Amino acid sequence: MRSDFFLLICIAACAALYGAAAALGNDYVFFAGYVVLQYVVLSTAWNILGGYCGYVNFGSAAFFALGAYSTIAMHKLHPLPIPLLVLVGGVVSGVVGLGMGYLTLRLRGAFFAIATLALAVVLQTLVVNWDYVGGSRGAYIVRPETLAPFGPYIRYLFTIMLLLAAGAVTVARLIERSRPGFGFATIRDDELAAEASGVPTLRLKLVATMISGALMGMAGAPFPYYIGFLQPSSAFGLDYAVNSIAMPLIGGTTSWVGPLIGAVLLGSLQQIATVTISSAVNLLIVGCLLVAFVIIAPNGIVGLVRQYIQHKPEDFVGRRKVEADAPEHAP
Repeated sequence: MRSDFFLLICIAACAALYGAAAALGNDYVFFAGYVVLQYVVLSTAWNILGGYCGYVNFGSAAFFALGAYSTIAMHKLHPLPIPLLVLVGGVVSGVVGLGMGYLTLRLRGAFFAIATLALAVVLQTLVVNWDYVGGSRGAYIVRPETLAPFGPYIRYLFTIMLLLAAGAVTVARLIERSRPGFGFATIRDDELAAEASGVPTLRLKLVATMISGALMGMAGAPFPYYIGFLQPSSAFGLDYAVNSIAMPLIGGTTSWVGPLIGAVLLGSLQQIATVTISSAVNLLIVGCLLVAFVIIAPNGIVGLVRQYIQHKPEDFVGRRKVEADAPEHAP
């Protein structure tokens, strides 16, 4: 399927989703849907580096917070429309991702993961001590109640995040089917062999880090308008770091479909739990599902479906089937 046709399908799906949400007549659907779509962008962005290249990034919350605080800074300097703020957040986070990748991508495995976690701690410390963006006290953004032609302002934010999610999924699919995507796959499978074969591994990893960081920053840019009051504990929340990793792992990391499935599944379950039980159980749900899928389907939902379709000689829990046929005897 061509990428432009796929983008048209995404836009049509977005229009149908918006129409279905509006038909319910309850604005809470837009509040909850915004969070789910936000996780679609974050998990898709994480998968570009963590799934395609095999480099686990624990600093997702840092890039998300960079996008959010770039909005706060621009709001105080010169207020801009949210679509422009999304672009600013993407540029800021992409540049930081490029710099972080240049400094850390020579590390591998757990060392790279620890370095990305250190980045999040350093950025949070800087934000806490930066009074211009509110520091530890936080910062307010007063948004209008309504905006024509959307009506309630949350519908406008929902539309922006819906388009961002469609764009992120399209970018991930385009990368997966392109030459850089094949290069990412060689890095994930065997980086040393890829280097020996002439694959520009460092350049590809820098591109992946920049794209991943930019998408995460774009997801965080509208967040201050959604929450109204932004403080470091909310922007650098543990939920963003954990969910952006767990959702692709549950959905499947080798395809653009996996993060989408994982984000919709986990995000919807968390929103239902928030309404019916408490938001305190959200990470408990993530942890239980992650442990279950690691045992039952280590390749995620996408891998489970592919295994079923291809009729591999392994059952669904990854154990070898016992061959029942007796060996043939020579006459």
